[in-house]
Amino acid sequence: MDLITPQFGLFFWNLVAFLVVFLILKKFAWKPILNSLNERESGIADSIATAERVKAEMAQLKSENEALLQSAREERATMIKDAKATADKMVAEAKDKAKSEYDRIVSDAQLAITQQKNAALIDVKNQVGALVIEVSEKIIRRELSNKGEQEKYISDLAASVKLN
Repeated sequence: MDLITPQFGLFFWNLVAFLVVFLILKKFAWKPILNSLNERESGIADSIATAERVKAEMAQLKSENEALLQSAREERATMIKDAKATADKMVAEAKDKAKSEYDRIVSDAQLAITQQKNAALIDVKNQVGALVIEVSEKIIRRELSNKGEQEKYISDLAASVKLN
């Protein structure tokens, strides 16, 4: 049992060595160790505060980005709506212009047809008038005493006349 119970001398010298080491550590090492622990604690606290601040800034930036994205979507929708309205307006204007051009062309064609028809009728009337005058002139020039000869002469003239 000697091994389990220490002797007084061993106990005393262990206690003296412990106190010497304790006093040396207290005088030289205790303050720097506590200072470094305090610095480390304050550094960790600062890092946590910085992380919280960055997290808050990130949340704010995220909300700003979402607002910008929503604004961009609304602007895009407005631009698409305006573009569709402009395209519809241009199509309607083109249709109206084409219809008015079509109406003008048809009107011009009808006018030209009417003018050509009138010109052709006038030409036919002039030719018929000229033929009547020519036939009348030939009949008058030839005075025949016999009515049968006059009728035969008129028939011959009518057969020999060329219609243009």
